This record gives sequence, C-alpha cells and structure tokens, in this order.
Amino acid sequence: MPKTALITGIAGQDGAYLARLLLEKGYTVHGTTRRSSMPQGHTRLEALGVIDHLHLHESELTEASNLQRLVGRVAPDEIYNLAAQSHVATSFDVPIYTTDINALGPLRLLEIVRTMGGKCRFYQASTSEMFGNAPAPQSEETPLNPRSPYAAAKTLAHHATLNYASAFGLHASSGILFNHESPLRGIGFVTRKVARGLAHIALGRQDKLLLGNLDAVRDWGYAPDYVEGMWRMLQHDSPRSFVLATGEGHTVRDFVEAACRSMDWSIAWSGEGEHEIAIDTKTGRTIITIDPQLYRPLEVNKLVGDPSLAERELGWTRSVDFAQLVDLMIRHDLHEATAR
Repeated sequence: MPKTALITGIAGQDGAYLARLLLEKGYTVHGTTRRSSMPQGHTRLEALGVIDHLHLHESELTEASNLQRLVGRVAPDEIYNLAAQSHVATSFDVPIYTTDINALGPLRLLEIVRTMGGKCRFYQASTSEMFGNAPAPQSEETPLNPRSPYAAAKTLAHHATLNYASAFGLHASSGILFNHESPLRGIGFVTRKVARGLAHIALGRQDKLLLGNLDAVRDWGYAPDYVEGMWRMLQHDSPRSFVLATGEGHTVRDFVEAACRSMDWSIAWSGEGEHEIAIDTKTGRTIITIDPQLYRPLEVNKLVGDPSLAERELGWTRSVDFAQLVDLMIRHDLHEATAR
C-alpha cells in the first residue's frame, strides 16, 4: 500500500522538489500552502510537472484547529514541516510573527502527532543559522548560538522536535540543512538575486546589482540533493538530527565570480568595505555596488557543515558541486530572462 505524506510549505523550493521526489517513490502527496503563496507555489509545482498529481490544502501553521482537522483527514504516514518565515533579515522586522510560524508552528504539529497516537513520522526543517558564529565546520554536536529571531525560533523548534522524540517516542527528526539552492530559489535569497541580476544586466534590463556583505562564507549545495536527505531521515530506524552540507565554504564574492565566469565575463574588484565595486573589465562598467542597508544587524560570518554522519548513517551523497550549481542557476536565469 503506498505511503501518504503531508508537506507543509509545499509552495517553496524544497517543498516542490520534495513533492516530486515522493511522487516518484509512489507516495500520495498532500501539501499545505498559504493563500499569499499560491501563485508562486503553482509556478514552481507546474515547472516540475507535479501539480496535477498533488492534493493541495490552504492552511497556516498558526491555526491549530485547522491543522488538526487536516492531519486527521489526510492521516499521513509522514509529515515534512517545511513551512516557515524563511528570511533571516525579515525576522528582525517581524520577530513575533517569525516566532509564531517558525517555533510555535512546529510545536503545534508535534502536539497533534502526539495526541493522534504518535504513529506518523515527523521531519522538522532546521537550519545552519542556529549555529551562529560557532567555529566551523559545524556538526550535530556543535553548540547552537542563534544570532537572529529566525535562528532563535528555529532553535526552539529543533529542541522541541528532539524532546518529543525522547519524551513521547515519536519518530521525529530534525534536518540541520546548510544553504541549498536551485533555479527555484526565491529571488529574495542572495544566490538567486545574483543569478537573476546578472542575467538582467547582460540583457540591458538592469544597470547594476546591489549586494551586502561579500565576505560572508556559506556552504552551498543543490536543493534536490537535500530533499533526498530529508526523505532518508524519515526512513532511518531511529529519529535524530542530521547535518546536510557539502563541507565546503564559499564567500558571496566567490559566488559572484563563479557566476561571472559562467557568463564569460571578467570582473575586477575596486575599493573596500561599503565602497567596494565590481567592474566589467571588457566595458569598464560598474556592475556591482554595496548597499549597507543589506547588512544584517548581527552578521553570521562562516557557516560550513560537516555531513559525515548523514553520509555514514543515511548513505546520503551529493550530485552537484559548487561550480555546477552556480552555472545551472545562471543558465536558467539567462534562459528565463531571454524568453520574456
């Protein structure tokens, strides 16, 4: 008999890729979306060719009674909680809303699973942002040091997930995922902002690209690889937390340079700090400048993960390296911009 899965936040990048993966594995897939996310969510799901095979429900993580009715009606074997207020910078502006969605939302779901017998397996989307400025590489044993309302809320949900597994015997696992990207990434994230911005500059639709901290180091992987890891966590014999990462760190500057190489551009950096710019060496044109307003109130300088536990216990592997990822995103955004 095929399994049934419920994905909260199916409208997002990870939700769409996970839906495709589970359908390929024979699951019946239900997903929740917020009303405001439906248009973009449909775009992602349509792009992957899965929308006609899904059961979609409008629901919010703030609505406990609605969630309980939905879980009772769907009776899922697995719940993947991917819904969140997902922007770190935004969380400083809306900390209470971020906490309600990112911390209390998962807690509501865990309590529903517990009160309904605890048979459903539960995945919580945790984040490398919980580590803050803890020394890299960060692993499952690294102390958490959240430096934003987003990370603090995710930390609460992370601990709640592990507590429910220990206290109530739930198969509840927390995936501590480092940055993972794709052509489906939202345009508010720096990788997609770079890819889309450079594509528009190339076509004369944008003068230059505004960026924040170029020296922030992140561990960037490919989103479809990471949703495979989510699924593997819920197939594991026992619940626990796992880090998914590449083990490689690259700066935002590195990402920009790799993107320019994919476009056969050569750039030169000039200036320092807030006055730094990137110049197209062929034309002498400034294509990148710094906007101090894009800096975080509390910066996280270096996030690089150690995925050895997931590789060893889950058999998890990655199929796309950093250069391939950047090239894939650039090619997609160039094609998309040209087609318009």
